[in-house]
Amino acid sequence: MTQAELIILNLTEIRRRSIKLWQALPEQYYRWKPDESAMTAIEMVRHVLEADYGWNIIINNGSMAHYETPWKQRPFTSLAEELTFAQPYRNQFLESVRQFSDTQLNEVQIVHPGNGERKPLGKYILRIGYHEAVHAGQFLSYLRAMNVDRPLIWD
Repeated sequence: MTQAELIILNLTEIRRRSIKLWQALPEQYYRWKPDESAMTAIEMVRHVLEADYGWNIIINNGSMAHYETPWKQRPFTSLAEELTFAQPYRNQFLESVRQFSDTQLNEVQIVHPGNGERKPLGKYILRIGYHEAVHAGQFLSYLRAMNVDRPLIWD
């Protein structure tokens, strides 16, 4: 198995667990948030989903100078619609990861536009998975605070 295949396996497993969590969210809690400065539950879902679009630009050395998300002006409707809309961008992102060689993953340097940190491409992509996993933990705490049953994500 190549490094890219292992990274995709990891990203896919993280997403599978995220979706399992998101599907536990009752629609009446979409706009719930723990405090005024936090994202709502559905905003957090969208944040994770739309990040794939931006990550794909970054890992392909595209410019984020005039970044505009395809989700701009798109109303929140349902989790199912969010997932459907996001799937082509997820597929593009994973296809980009798939095409990187082991050499590229180890030698190409990526500079994150938000903080200017430089990392090898493979490590950068693994941190993308960590970003989503952190939000999964936040989402679990949201579900707990809402007193909503939390799915077992470890199976």
